[in-house]
Amino acid sequence: MIAAGTRPTPRVSRIAPTFAALRQERRTGLVTYVTAGDPDLDRSRDILLALDRAGADVLEVGVPFSDPLADGPVIQRATERALAAGATLGRVLDLVASVRADIAAPIVIFTYANPIERMGLAAFTARAAAAGVDGVLTLDLPVEEAGAMRDRLGEAGLDTIFLLSPTTTTERIRRAAALGSGFLYGISRLGVTGARTTLASGAEALVARIRPETTLPIAVGFGISHPAHVAEIGRWADAAVVGSALVAVIAQHGASPALVSSVMSYVQWLKGEGRPSPIGPGEPAS
Repeated sequence: MIAAGTRPTPRVSRIAPTFAALRQERRTGLVTYVTAGDPDLDRSRDILLALDRAGADVLEVGVPFSDPLADGPVIQRATERALAAGATLGRVLDLVASVRADIAAPIVIFTYANPIERMGLAAFTARAAAAGVDGVLTLDLPVEEAGAMRDRLGEAGLDTIFLLSPTTTTERIRRAAALGSGFLYGISRLGVTGARTTLASGAEALVARIRPETTLPIAVGFGISHPAHVAEIGRWADAAVVGSALVAVIAQHGASPALVSSVMSYVQWLKGEGRPSPIGPGEPAS
């Protein structure tokens, strides 16, 4: 267990150097999302290690929450499995701490505000920094109310990452760009998460609206499931985020000895390496 103490010593996030390297290599980044605790905490550890070995550039680790408003059915079911397996914010941070020394990629905690509020912002920040977390994305925290969290996280060397949608106003994009660090996360469509066969038509337009307001890298997610999606996003954004489609692979193979190899194969396929994925785009496992 990581003790919660006073404000941690500032450290440097791995996110900015990762995106700088991607730009130098002229390569589209791949950000992977998984729900911590699905299918259980021990196998989540194996999954995170596998994602890093497969070449994921940033790992988003989702904290299961009982009221996941923005999540589609695939991630909702993963959340239910994780909660049943005993996953909590504290245990997720302990999970990150247990793998940090063996993972090169930056790790972002993806959470709703309620778990942080219950732990307390100071305690959360201290534990997250001690665990080796690099950034925090709080899904339901409005940018107008994010100043205190951004300041506390920044003092600990953690990036604050904001979500931007097709309906986000230019003024709010500017606020997110001013307050945020690491990267900005553009969601390509409204509604809940879920794999799709095609990218949303407004995704490129959203990035075109964000780009003039910031020098931060831009990652685009919601609906990514195929190497062609990653390649298309790479024409106008810095990284693609895969969530539901990857969580579907975990759901399909969660009880199988092939879980780790299946996760690695899927990520490598998205990166344009290896054989085609056994799960077709837009056809997540139930």
